[in-house]
Amino acid sequence: MATSTETRFSLDGFGRASLAATFIAVQVLAFAATYAIGRPTWYAFFMIGSTAVTAYVFDGDRFTVGVATMGSVLMVALGLPLFLFVARQQPSIIVKKALNPDVHRMLYLGIYGPLLAAVVSLLFGVPLAHLFAEGFAGQQLVESLVDLPLVVPHSVAGIIILFGFGAGGAFPNVSVLGSMIGMVLAMTFVSAPYAVNATREAFESINDRLEYASRIHGASRWDTFRRVTAPLAVRGIVTGGVLAWARAVSEFGAVAVVAYSVSFFYPPAGGEVTAQHAPVFVYGTYLQGGLAESGAVAFILLSVSALIFLLIRYLTSGSSTTGGIV
Repeated sequence: MATSTETRFSLDGFGRASLAATFIAVQVLAFAATYAIGRPTWYAFFMIGSTAVTAYVFDGDRFTVGVATMGSVLMVALGLPLFLFVARQQPSIIVKKALNPDVHRMLYLGIYGPLLAAVVSLLFGVPLAHLFAEGFAGQQLVESLVDLPLVVPHSVAGIIILFGFGAGGAFPNVSVLGSMIGMVLAMTFVSAPYAVNATREAFESINDRLEYASRIHGASRWDTFRRVTAPLAVRGIVTGGVLAWARAVSEFGAVAVVAYSVSFFYPPAGGEVTAQHAPVFVYGTYLQGGLAESGAVAFILLSVSALIFLLIRYLTSGSSTTGGIV
């Protein structure tokens, strides 16, 4: 019988990376086969069953098999629609949309705008996250305020931004409606909680004795933060920025209310152009061109976003031990 510290099949000679690659290859082949015969439902059962068999072969513990099987059900719910989405794309339409200047402007705005929102979220969120990690009176109230955008409907978030910063709001001389500033404010509103919470977890995971040792050796609080705390938490900070950026990329409701169309400086054009944020653009394409054209635009956006996300994850997945969660 296998125990919690043993496995039924040693991975020493095979390697976990090779196992993962083999499992993925089998899944791809199984999906391709079931899709080719018009039975994608069969793949759902295959994925669940193959996960259970794999867990049994390499572990044998009934608990591991159970949790792996239950987890695979969720993976089917998440992965199968994505697989079908990719498989049903028409290459000719993708190429046509990839050469469309409107799509180029959409991609630029869809990356640049969320990047600004992520930078703003980190610039002001990292100090707040550090305060949360240290604790202060009334912290629960402030935490609730930070997390509020997570439960506010996104169209409501856009209306809140207009009330707060639009005409008659806090900064009456700042143009918010239909502007880049308004779009970044809307994105920051919905994405800041991800930056703050991920960064706080990174700070909280740091051993207090390291900061204490820095202080008793004469370092100021700022020097301790700059030389000890922040470097140990840098991967968690980057994770918070990535999550904030990803959340801003996907935002639709708040941006559609505040800045449905945005004028911004576009370097290839050498001046200002007007475009829409990516989710808004995809929705407009769906209304005008149907599912095939909107799917092609969504495929391009998804591909670019995935490449950027994977690149950032790769660059922040070094072997150094930090307080991050990457």
